[in-house]
Amino acid sequence: MNDDQLLRYSRHILLDELGVEGQQRLLASHALVIGAGGLGSPVLLYLGTAGVGTITVIDHDTVDLTNLQRQIAHDLSRIGTPKAASAAQTVRAINPEIRLVPLHERADAVRLETLVAAADVVIDCTDNFKTRHAVNAACVRHHKPLVSGAAIGFDGQISVYDTRSPDKPCYACLFPPDAAFEEVRCATMGVFAPLVGIVGTMQAAEALKLLAGVGASLAGRLQMLDGRTMEWSEIRVARQPHCPVCAGHR
Repeated sequence: MNDDQLLRYSRHILLDELGVEGQQRLLASHALVIGAGGLGSPVLLYLGTAGVGTITVIDHDTVDLTNLQRQIAHDLSRIGTPKAASAAQTVRAINPEIRLVPLHERADAVRLETLVAAADVVIDCTDNFKTRHAVNAACVRHHKPLVSGAAIGFDGQISVYDTRSPDKPCYACLFPPDAAFEEVRCATMGVFAPLVGIVGTMQAAEALKLLAGVGASLAGRLQMLDGRTMEWSEIRVARQPHCPVCAGHR
């Protein structure tokens, strides 16, 4: 690291668990962020400010006025702009030395094969089960850790799915692809604005820990937040032996 980097990241370097070595690992790492909306905004901001060397962000949507209540990476001047490009512009203004790759396209199964393979960690900030399952399947195939978050109304949840460990579950172990889950979206149900910030910030923290190699991740633990009372609950889940996605990837 040069002198400017030593100064910029000095508060990380002062942490015994991180230090110079941990910060260098962040600078050399590549994160894939899927979704640049409510959850993706704080994820991208914190990964960028923390010095993750390469950040790829993919989102097919454009900025809308209704997004600005909670999607803090965007502003009024960006309405109609692709969200990936808007978020990348915001992060570059804070930390111009990192590499940002904004992709204005859908994260479908075919595209994910290439994107997931190139990343060190994947952060799922989407809002639909189909994409989540496609992301999870790609992460299992390529042995990449997945940080997954969700927020709707006043309810949030977060976990890490890291099948590099033989006893840790994938997303499909908790939410089987053939199960009949009701699809609920912000456009119809609403979402408490700070909730996406809480969950997204935790996603960023889990991703940074994985990249820097510090602490213990949320793998095998699903944490759920009731934003009305600010009470957290947690369930522990093991890998399911007959999971249709990860059973063959020991």
